[in-house]
Parts: sequence; structure tokens; C-alpha cells
Amino acid sequence: MNDAVRSQHTPVMQQYLRIKSQHPDMLLFYRMGDFYELFYDDARRAAALLDITLTTRGQSA
Repeated sequence: MNDAVRSQHTPVMQQYLRIKSQHPDMLLFYRMGDFYELFYDDARRAAALLDITLTTRGQSA
């Protein structure tokens, strides 16, 4: 990830994107407080696979 892209994200999202880039074919559940969240395509894939409702918060989903 280049510096221009990195600076557009919070440190938490930077970490998520770094881990996701290392494991692109895996669903990455990311712990946020007491909950686990999925972002971007992972959230859409998980919603379909698990038959759960896809929700959004800001621009993260």
C-alpha cells in the first residue's frame, strides 16, 4: 500500500488493509471493541454465505 492510500485511512483501517493484503482469499473478521466486523467485499461475501443482513456504518462497508 502506498503512502497516499495509507494516509486516507485511520490506523485501524491501515492495519486491516495490511492484513487483508497478506490474506486476500480469506474472510477477515476484525475485532472492534466487543464485536467482530467485516469490511468491503468480505462483508458482502459473509452476508450472502451466512444469510445475515449487511449493514453499513460510514464508508466502511
